Amino acid sequence: MSRATERLFLFLSDLITINIAWTVYYYLRVDSGWIIYANSPAFVAPLIAIYFYWLIIFSFAGLYQHWFARSRFDEFTLVFKSVSFGCLFLFFAIFIDDFLHNAPTISRFLIVFYWALMFTFVGTGRIIIRSIQKNLLGKGIGLRNTLIVGTGKKALDLKAMTDRTPQLGYKVLGFISETNDMGEATLGRAEDMPQIIRDNEVNEILIALEPIYKERLFEILRYCSDEKVSTKILPDMYEIVSGMAKTSQIYGVPLIEVASVIMPPSAMLTKRVIDVVVAIVSLIVFSPLIFLSIVVIKLSSKGPVFYKQVRVGRKGNEFVMYKLRTMTLEAESEGPKWTEGGDPRVTGFGRFLRRARLDELPQMINVLKNQMSLVGPRPERPFFVEQLKKEIPYYYKRMLIKPGITGWAQVKHKYDSSFDDVKSKLQYDFYYIENMSLKLDLKIMVNTIFVMMRMKGI
Repeated sequence: MSRATERLFLFLSDLITINIAWTVYYYLRVDSGWIIYANSPAFVAPLIAIYFYWLIIFSFAGLYQHWFARSRFDEFTLVFKSVSFGCLFLFFAIFIDDFLHNAPTISRFLIVFYWALMFTFVGTGRIIIRSIQKNLLGKGIGLRNTLIVGTGKKALDLKAMTDRTPQLGYKVLGFISETNDMGEATLGRAEDMPQIIRDNEVNEILIALEPIYKERLFEILRYCSDEKVSTKILPDMYEIVSGMAKTSQIYGVPLIEVASVIMPPSAMLTKRVIDVVVAIVSLIVFSPLIFLSIVVIKLSSKGPVFYKQVRVGRKGNEFVMYKLRTMTLEAESEGPKWTEGGDPRVTGFGRFLRRARLDELPQMINVLKNQMSLVGPRPERPFFVEQLKKEIPYYYKRMLIKPGITGWAQVKHKYDSSFDDVKSKLQYDFYYIENMSLKLDLKIMVNTIFVMMRMKGI
């Protein structure tokens, strides 16, 4: 089944099982007569609220991710952890409610029964869904269009394994040649992959290169990076036994999944929530300062108050970025230029805004529009991106995630004023991409506040 269909069935299964668990729990707590209430608690409103509560918990836990490298036992374990965490939180909520209403102590311990009901019903529902999914895949239903990159023995062995184990979900359409040699089952060369992926609606890329062609791995990954495909690598046995690669293995097929981002879905969702909350609060709190800046900019220099510029975002998508104008109207009349220290194009008040990083505040609008994040690599202009992609190998990796208002490179390095600066900052961007976490985001935001307080901007 498709990812959308899979997610729909998971939502329906949870909708049914969560509501059944609540109904049984309500009967034990209210209708059984164990606890005497002056006024019986409502049934429908809490049922709706508790469903959305678990929907949020399960989303953060990654229970609605695409099922690839997780066995049914692993999913059952994840359900156990998620339900346990959710019920622990509910225990304290019920404790407070009982305290306010002078309810008997026994009511809060009924949460143990609710925990057992949730774990049993939700876990069983998901096992049923996954078993049906596995059987459908075994019959060839719901397989994902797949390309194998490589034409050597490793690629042929991988094709044989996927044919023997349809439960993996791969429908191999053909091979991609790592050289210019084209065989009978070869659909094209590595550089042809973007077009082949689009023409054949490919969902999965499996890379099985012979050792002599391993130097082409990054180049091949680059061809896949702009397409909405999942990429996995068949590792060498040496890499597996030496601990150099962490693999997922199903039905005897070891594969390394190439993740576009390191953060798990739950952390990404949390990051997005933080982005939205901080952006809204910042625009409200700093609105007087923004208004004052608008007045000063309008009175001190000719031109619009806001500076709009096209920037390159995630996966090369362009968007319009907003800033408070800090330069003269004719600043780039001769074309795009790097900003330098003491740049004469910067106005007097603009220099203050830059030093305090206050010119960045309108970018909170870009954050709300989901074009940027609070933390990430700074978005660059298309003109410079094209130059940088030619000058710097693997520059595309920088565009695997949403750009940010601030980032590891911004708190560790000055503004870009040359290609050398960009190259120096690139290592900080790569470090951030490879170590993305909420903890690192918090560290960067705290450092950014100190940079603003010390007026360290250009």
